[in-house]
Amino acid sequence: MPALGPGSLQGGTDLEKHRDLLMVENERLRQEMRRCEAELQELRAKPAAPCTGCEHSQESAQLRDKLSQLQLEVAENKGMLSELNLEVQQKTDRLAEVELRLKDCLAEKAQEEERLSRRLRDSHETIASLRAQSPPVKYVIKTVEVESSKTTQALSESQARNQHLQEQVAMQRQVLKEMEQQLQSAHQLTAQLRAQIAMYEAELERAHGQMLEEMQSLEEDKNRAIEEAFARAQVEMKAVHENLAGVRTNLLTLQPALRTLTNDYNGLKRQVRGFPLLLQEALKSVKAEIGQAIEEVNGNNQELLRKYRRELQLRKKCHNELVRLKGNIRVIARVRPVTKEDGEGPEATNAVTFDPDDDSIIHLLHRGKPVSFELDKVFSPRASQQDVFQEVQALITSCIDGFNVCIFAYGQTGAGKTYTMEGTPENPGINQRALQLLFSEVQEKASDWEYTITVSAAEIYNEALRDLLGQEPQEKLEIRLCPDGSGQLYVPGLTEFRVQSVDDINKVFEFGHTNRTTEFTNLNEHSSRSHALLIVTVRGVDCSTGLRTTGKLNLVDLAGSERVGKSGAEGSRLREAQHINKSLSALGDVIAALRSRQGHVPFRNSKLTYLLQDSLSGDSKTLMVVQVSPVEKNTSETLYSLKFAERVRSVELGPGSRRAELGSWSSQEHLEWEPACQTPQPAARAHSAPGSGTTSRPGSIRRKLQPS
Repeated sequence: MPALGPGSLQGGTDLEKHRDLLMVENERLRQEMRRCEAELQELRAKPAAPCTGCEHSQESAQLRDKLSQLQLEVAENKGMLSELNLEVQQKTDRLAEVELRLKDCLAEKAQEEERLSRRLRDSHETIASLRAQSPPVKYVIKTVEVESSKTTQALSESQARNQHLQEQVAMQRQVLKEMEQQLQSAHQLTAQLRAQIAMYEAELERAHGQMLEEMQSLEEDKNRAIEEAFARAQVEMKAVHENLAGVRTNLLTLQPALRTLTNDYNGLKRQVRGFPLLLQEALKSVKAEIGQAIEEVNGNNQELLRKYRRELQLRKKCHNELVRLKGNIRVIARVRPVTKEDGEGPEATNAVTFDPDDDSIIHLLHRGKPVSFELDKVFSPRASQQDVFQEVQALITSCIDGFNVCIFAYGQTGAGKTYTMEGTPENPGINQRALQLLFSEVQEKASDWEYTITVSAAEIYNEALRDLLGQEPQEKLEIRLCPDGSGQLYVPGLTEFRVQSVDDINKVFEFGHTNRTTEFTNLNEHSSRSHALLIVTVRGVDCSTGLRTTGKLNLVDLAGSERVGKSGAEGSRLREAQHINKSLSALGDVIAALRSRQGHVPFRNSKLTYLLQDSLSGDSKTLMVVQVSPVEKNTSETLYSLKFAERVRSVELGPGSRRAELGSWSSQEHLEWEPACQTPQPAARAHSAPGSGTTSRPGSIRRKLQPS
């Protein structure tokens, strides 16, 4: 067993020698590679710049590309060689570790064998001494058999001691047997370790062979690349020499050209003698050019004058923006296109024109006389729903910051108010686009704020306020002052729905639209017979500071003003028209009182003006969209609408205030909107009217409103 140690050490020494040889070979290859790269750099630097259009330039470029590819392959082979070196280093470390473990095992076995040998020698000596002592004991036994009882007792003690020694000998033999078994297992372990060492040596030999093959392949590729590069360099040098010979030939041909230039120079000298004549002709030409330049300057002056007028218009728009910041009601006008319902003939001609340089001016031809009106913005019939919404979206987003915002559409019947506010499913209007914008803004601020958006819908029909989303749409509601002393108005019993997606918006709009009152008249096939209000409440909580904001967005689609003689209203339609005109007249009285800064403003003369009191009393940002018809037969209504719009534009309400506070909402207000986010049913009414029972509408319509 001790002889295994030197053999293992000798194996480890051989592996170290192999590793050293591989490292020397690797270093030699690296030096040779660097030398080859230096030669390639020299060859690259030697060739002169090829001439333009040389037939060998393309081939030279291809050869350079191939040389770069070969260099990339050499770099890859270097990487493979480094990986092989790393693998050899790892296997060498593993072999050294195995050798250390084998040395430790051999040392332990040697110590164990030495200990067992000592114990075996002690056991043999004990056995030999016992054997040497046995005959006298037997002899004493035989000779003392007839002696006294004392001798008999001594004999018994000797026999007991002999029995004890025999047991010890048996135990020593058992220990010796166990030691022999341990020695045998040590021999087996040594054999296994030798097998592992042989396997590692074979693996190192195989890796060494693979590395030698890779190095030989790299050497061959390197030599081949050097030979090809050298051959290409020779070809390029030959081409350069040929180009040089061509240049020399060209130099020889330049001598006739030089003689030609000399002749030209002599001709120029003769022309200089007639320079005064040429100068006069040049002066004439310059005068003509100066006259043309003066004409161009005059044209530029006209262009500058036009730009100056345009700048005046821009300055006017800036002044209008300043007026808006002071709190004036913003007014925009939208002209609907001429439709086939307008008929044909002189009455269906277009009576509205626009200023091409100022989008806030609209011209109306009324009874042969042009009348101009200046508003904040005018949209032509070509304007899309998105164009109109872009004008009001900044106002809508301020609702998220805690401001009250009101947008209402005004105009005669059939002027397009409902289309602007509601639109169609394919091309929605301000209402749906406003809620979509609010959702996108809420999602962008979701990391810092928590928002809740609730929607209510109501209509004022024949001076009666009705809930379009309630279980009893025909039930009349009243307007009350908030009991918290804030002076704000609210409608007890008005149903609120919490909306969380565009699908919820569509369901609410569909349900509210089915409950709104519309009828056929001579002016409009689907005439709105009531004032529709969409109330959007946005409550927000700043997650970091606890700041709470409450903003309200009122989107109002007013019923169309109409003349009874034109609309052909009779019976209930006549009563509806009378109530509509009365409420719009009350709105005109409120605007007149605000414009003249009267002490008393008659908000309570109509349910419409009373409900819009918050939006018209300085605590809200308000915008009016006036819808007008462009045809000749409606010029009287268009003239009245535009005059009313100008009066509304001159009303100064003052800047809107933001509703924000630190702390939590009151428990009553929390209870009013919290159930809407827990259940799909409408929020509980704050003050239910006495006698109100369960809904009488079909359950399928209610299920449409359940949030998904």
